[in-house]
Parts: sequence; C-alpha cells; structure tokens
Amino acid sequence: MLHLASQSPRRRQLLEQLGITHRVLDVVVAEVVMRNEPPADYVRRVAREKAAAGLRALGATANAVVLGADTEVVLDGEVFGKPADAAAARGMLLRLSGRSHTVLSAVCCMDASRAACVLSITDVRFAMLDDAALTDYLASGEWQGKAGAYAIQGRAGGFITHIAGSYTGVMGLPLHETASVLAQFGIRPVS
Repeated sequence: MLHLASQSPRRRQLLEQLGITHRVLDVVVAEVVMRNEPPADYVRRVAREKAAAGLRALGATANAVVLGADTEVVLDGEVFGKPADAAAARGMLLRLSGRSHTVLSAVCCMDASRAACVLSITDVRFAMLDDAALTDYLASGEWQGKAGAYAIQGRAGGFITHIAGSYTGVMGLPLHETASVLAQFGIRPVS
C-alpha cells in the first residue's frame, strides 16, 4: 500500500490520475533552506524528509511504502516558497513577470529498507503582468499555499507563455518521474 506524505489535494488528484491507490499521511516537515544549500539539494532533501516522516508515523508497518514530494519555484538561484500574505505574493509575481524561472519538483519513495528519489526540472516563462491582471489574481486567493504564488492549473495558466519540462511537475507531482520511481517499489496503477 502506498502512503502519500502530503496534504496537497493536487498531489492526491495526480496520483489518482495515474490510477495509484493510496492513503494520505499528515506529516509536518520544516521547509527551510539551509545556508548555502543549492535549490535542487533543498527540494530533494525536503521530499526525502517528508517520506521519512511518513514512514516513522506508520511505525513498523510491513510493506509500507511512503511517497514524499516537494515543489519549489526558483528565480536567480533563490527559492520562492509559499508566500506568507498577499504582499509577499505580489512581490513574487512581480519578480516572475516577463521572465523565465525554474520549477523543481522532487519525489522520494521510501520503505523500511531503501529509498529512491528523482528530480524534475521545468523551465517556465511568464508574460509581463499588468497591474489589473495581478490585482485580479491576488483577489482570487489562488496564490495561497502555492510555491511562487501561482498555480499553473488555475488562473495563472494564463500568465505562462512557454513551458519546457513537466506540466504536472509544476503542479506538484511530475507524473512520469513518479510512475518510474513507484515502479521500483512494485507499485503500479490498479486496473
């Protein structure tokens, strides 16, 4: 049985899209970039820590497999986490406006004896955002709880002029990479 160490409704939906039966675990992991930690290392570390926390929460459950994931927006080497408020969201979106950035999405699968992790790297380009579009987007509240203050699958999809990489990785769970790592643990879609 697969356990998802995430409360993200989007990750649950994406696993269901793959046809993967799973249970959700509520884990708390500090998401803080360490001094001089490269963004890719940070995202992989957080995904691994989520999976490990999920495995600890299950205890010595036989055959338990836990999936942890983390997705972050990176611009100029800076990790844009989830904005604390609308002002922080506005600042992030203004910095992304008219520029390309990277979305890193790490997936880590773990059982009692091993772990396998994979990283998805996607380049995303935003159009120039005018004040009216930005104000309307912020008023929608869609930015809340989203890395980089946007959800590609929502209204912010209209801001994106180009994407190179995994669309589902930008959503929070790169499906190709996830299916590949789950297969290593014998987890496949239910028919």
